[in-house]
Amino acid sequence: MNWSTIQNGWSDYEGDAKREWSKLSAGHIRSMRGQRDQLCARLQVAYSLSAEEAERQISAWQWKQKEKSAPGRS
Repeated sequence: MNWSTIQNGWSDYEGDAKREWSKLSAGHIRSMRGQRDQLCARLQVAYSLSAEEAERQISAWQWKQKEKSAPGRS
């Protein structure tokens, strides 16, 4: 799944993002509207991560979304 799919359907992914990164408020997650760079910046601040680690976490989360939406999965 490419990031534009997540960004375009952000409202469908907000809950999963909140569960993954509980230190981010629901308002912060909603306001970023799927902008990957904003998510990365917020993760760096909230979790004291390097940009590289924040990107790694986002990529891992993105992969989970792909697995979740795979045909035959519920």
